[in-house]
Amino acid sequence: MTLALLEAQQALAAALQKAEALGIAVCVSVCDAGGRLVVFGRMDQSNWASIYGSQGKALTAAATRCRSGAIPPESVVMNRISELEGNNMIYSKGGVPLVRHGILLGAVGVGGASAELDETCALAAAQALSCDE
Repeated sequence: MTLALLEAQQALAAALQKAEALGIAVCVSVCDAGGRLVVFGRMDQSNWASIYGSQGKALTAAATRCRSGAIPPESVVMNRISELEGNNMIYSKGGVPLVRHGILLGAVGVGGASAELDETCALAAAQALSCDE
């Protein structure tokens, strides 16, 4: 099972809607189970660096099947995996795996606000797709 384009767009819309409700400007990346970008959205007034932050958090969540903020930055194994991936993984809150019925579909990454608010928006995306907690 893989993440369909329509589902990726629904996840993106849910994260952006949550950010708008919170009054923040973010970037949102939704990737497939291999960590490759499916859809991306950048809100007006968001910082350009948040583009890379959202993608790195989504990649991390897809690669680890857990929230990006749950990975200790000093993890030797994860740092080696990140090196092999081109050092694009980001270990701060805002990346959430999209798992349904135990199957990894992909992940969503949000960047541009505080780590907690980024994660809140990412969780809204996962909830919109009825993903497992």
